[in-house]
Amino acid sequence: MRKKLLGVMSLLMVLVMIFTGCSQKSTADESKTEDEKYKVAFIYVGPVGDAGWSYSHDAGKEYLLKEMPDVEATYIESVPEGSDSERVLTELAEKGNQIIFATSFGYMDSVMNVAKKYPDVTFIHCSGYKTDKNVATYFGRMYQPRYLSGVVAAKKTASNVIGYVAAYPIPEVIRGINAFTLGAKSVNPDAVVKVVWTNTWYDPAKEKEAAKSLLDAGADVITQHQDTPGPQQAAQEQNAFSIGYNTDMSQFAPEAYLTAPVWNWGPYYVDTVKAVRAGTWKSAQYWGGLKDGVVALAPMTDLVDEETKALVAKEEKKIIDTDWDVFTGIIKDQEGNVKVQEGQQLTDEELLSMDWFVEGVEGKIAE
Repeated sequence: MRKKLLGVMSLLMVLVMIFTGCSQKSTADESKTEDEKYKVAFIYVGPVGDAGWSYSHDAGKEYLLKEMPDVEATYIESVPEGSDSERVLTELAEKGNQIIFATSFGYMDSVMNVAKKYPDVTFIHCSGYKTDKNVATYFGRMYQPRYLSGVVAAKKTASNVIGYVAAYPIPEVIRGINAFTLGAKSVNPDAVVKVVWTNTWYDPAKEKEAAKSLLDAGADVITQHQDTPGPQQAAQEQNAFSIGYNTDMSQFAPEAYLTAPVWNWGPYYVDTVKAVRAGTWKSAQYWGGLKDGVVALAPMTDLVDEETKALVAKEEKKIIDTDWDVFTGIIKDQEGNVKVQEGQQLTDEELLSMDWFVEGVEGKIAE
């Protein structure tokens, strides 16, 4: 009887040990799952410290981390467009990142090439137009706040000459120049917009010199499609006025800065990551505007009078609350040819492929 009792007790101890071991293993596995972060990566064309384009995307990344603490987000800055970006994208995919945000137009073909090799990774490309099952594009209708900033510039200029320091002659930049000019001409028919190309996104010295050449040509307000405060600093040094881009850069030229068309990427990044994780994400081409909040006009400084601020608020409300948009006819090109008939609007396809200047722009679109 005693032997049987000992046998039963031994069996019970073995079962307890097995059960306890399984429980510990299960708890450890659950802990590991909970501790694992959802990996997201970003590649930037410039340094995070540019105070402009790359800085705005990095601010969006930080917003994502704040809203989703279980996300691990890494970034690689100053990645050249071309073969280098393809190598970096491949490395990020190999490291287990489930979503990769490529934040410059010139990364588009590299994204498409790498995405084919990693069908289980989601690639989101900023400002491009090519898509695939695991590739989407995203951008904002920056031309809307550009239009509003044109109103500000044209109400401020005394010489009726506004200088525009522009990066590359691609549709995105051309569209912005045209929208700015339409805004300026809407309140000051005598205003002209002089364009100088730098063929760079990030070159503080070159951008500053381009602004100086425009100031020497009679401009008393400088605006830009560049990633540094260089053009604004040039304006301040010559007692002119400036309009920035990407972020509120007022600290770099406080005596010149009026406002800036700015980006707010954070909410888009959060929505996208949530959709991919939930399995509801589908490839698409996102293009949000003032109504979505992905683009905005930064607060105008005290250098802008109250009349202008009220006018801008009225125009902004019209864009947000009605069907009217910036590229509504009649619109003529530089040669005076009607490109958009009265009451008609350019389609998104036409906007995304824009390769001509509106009336009022002084400059050429280089090949």
